[in-house]
Amino acid sequence: MGRNVSIATGLLLSLTLADGAGAENVATRWVSHALGTGRAVNASTQAAGRVYAMTTVAMYDAVNGIERERHQSDRDQALVPSDGAPINGHREAAAAAAAHKVLVMLFPARAAVLDPALAAELEAIGGESNPTVVRGRDWGAHIGEQVVSLRSADGTQTAETQPGGSGPGEFPRPFTGAQFRNMTPFGVASIDPYGSPGPPALSSAEYAAAFNEVKQLGSIADPDAERAAIGRHWQAEGNTARETGLWLKAALDIVERQGTVDSLSKTVRLFALLGMGTADAVAASWTTKYQYHFWRPGDAIRNASSDGNSDTEEDGSWNPRAGAGNFGGTPEHMSGSATFGGAASTILRGFYCRDDVAFSFAGELGTPPRSYTSFSQAANEAGRSRIFNGIHFQFSNVRGRQAGDGIGNEIVNTRLRRAGPCHGIHCVCPQL
Repeated sequence: MGRNVSIATGLLLSLTLADGAGAENVATRWVSHALGTGRAVNASTQAAGRVYAMTTVAMYDAVNGIERERHQSDRDQALVPSDGAPINGHREAAAAAAAHKVLVMLFPARAAVLDPALAAELEAIGGESNPTVVRGRDWGAHIGEQVVSLRSADGTQTAETQPGGSGPGEFPRPFTGAQFRNMTPFGVASIDPYGSPGPPALSSAEYAAAFNEVKQLGSIADPDAERAAIGRHWQAEGNTARETGLWLKAALDIVERQGTVDSLSKTVRLFALLGMGTADAVAASWTTKYQYHFWRPGDAIRNASSDGNSDTEEDGSWNPRAGAGNFGGTPEHMSGSATFGGAASTILRGFYCRDDVAFSFAGELGTPPRSYTSFSQAANEAGRSRIFNGIHFQFSNVRGRQAGDGIGNEIVNTRLRRAGPCHGIHCVCPQL
């Protein structure tokens, strides 16, 4: 086992460094494992978001359950009650075992990587000869099993594909993964308040303005280097951690710079909030995609003669910066990236009680790190990146961001809070 532990320790380090964190704790290492799993299994954007939420929620409930038993926490559980938590269970063992159990139950083939990684974590804190470690491990595994069980009928289990349309403004290709509009929320009471009134009429001035903007700024022929860099940084397609993982990557840098990694309790809470927020943003975005079934800019520009708008001009050879023929695999409205960014940036702003926090992180396509001076700056850039990549209209960016902001606000103000009434700063800053 010693060789396996040594190999796993090196793997843990390489995964964490690859995702941008220097200072770390058990939670950040297992967030990195979750991101690595998303890449390895080529999970879709929406499926990856669900996996990340389940993993981070399991870690939080495992740690918080032990702390509640010790009367060190009066915070709500995310999903699994703390009944039966061992007062003398090792919190780090519990966090690692919870994340491990979720990931190997969902993806059994990943056990070859994740089993030795868990062994390395346990060995580093005393090994399985230590009763405290064993109790923490067993409690964490229980929480992981419960999370998977409780989410096993959350509306995503039966695959659904919405057929492509053929009329003006309709998304022309099959929309696979449409079932994620039915996903039971992780953090909000309901996604219903976070829908959209829909895209503007094809004949409207608002539509024409957005059409002409993306036609110019999002073209594969556009020479602007900064727009190209922004577009590529936020692009996360096959065999990546996906767009839902980009904000977890960003948070790995944030928790290091802010010293949050010094507290396991705070680290697992922040990642659970982010996991819930980005997953619920998927449900909101996928609901509107299914409802409006709106065409992407590439389809719109190549078929503009059918839209009835005299201010749009057809270009049958136009291609988006994201890649020739890359017109998107899901309907256009509303932007998932904007919704994820709104939810994540709002949660981060609420957690740290400020927006002006500097951070940086590398993209998923081998791009160098980009730096930001605030959460809102990054969210703004994430949304605009889709226009620069030629795959979304600005009105879908705006409406997605509004939905994400609302989801983030509800989650950060109602979930994983201290028990009882709050007063003053405690109502604003849930980490206090």
